[in-house]
Amino acid sequence: MPCNPNSTNRQPDPNMSENDLNLAPILEATLLASTLPLSTAQLYGIFGDSPPKPGAIEQALTELKAACEGRGVELVEVASGWRYQVRNEVHPYVARLWTERQSKYTRATLETLALIAYRQPITRGEIEQIRGVSVSATMIKSLEEREWIRVLGHRDVPGRPELFGTTKTFLDYFGLKSLDQLPPLAELKEYPELEPQLSFDISEPIPAQAAVITEPSGELPDETEPTESEPSTESVETTTDPLQH
Repeated sequence: MPCNPNSTNRQPDPNMSENDLNLAPILEATLLASTLPLSTAQLYGIFGDSPPKPGAIEQALTELKAACEGRGVELVEVASGWRYQVRNEVHPYVARLWTERQSKYTRATLETLALIAYRQPITRGEIEQIRGVSVSATMIKSLEEREWIRVLGHRDVPGRPELFGTTKTFLDYFGLKSLDQLPPLAELKEYPELEPQLSFDISEPIPAQAAVITEPSGELPDETEPTESEPSTESVETTTDPLQH
């Protein structure tokens, strides 16, 4: 067990009730085996008809999180639930185990995603009005296929344009539990390659973690060649690797 210094090899008694079990190693193994974050409700569910007493799993998760202090992995809670992931401090070393090519995200994509994240719900037309250039349907489709954005509804105006917002997958990817955890605009100055070249009046930017946080698999589909109304070809490269559970 990587994060529980007090763990033993003792096998559980099959006649022991779930309330008597040492929950920490069970939860740790379950989270490590899962390819997706698991909610507290899902963790209670693995015990079947005899779940632990209320609050027991939450307490065990707190203990597991504390046990990871000073180690190379950490237990974090994101939008979809709890997961183990490699710490940022050691990420560059572990990332060398994978040789997948880097994903390229154009500045236009990052700006569009930033606007959706901080101005949601927002229409494609409103994004174009703020950015001053057209937003290709391919870009919107790519973000939808990535499951970073989704249609929340339709604005009650002629034409009923779609309203876009972010998803739990977006929050999970950037290591966020909720939109309230999006960093302030000032933090982007530490990541000049991600700073949106926009004049829209908001107090927060796209998550600065975009350049460092990774996910298990998949890439944003390549965008079409820019048109005259979308002249920027500058892109930002991020590494895609399986370092999160």
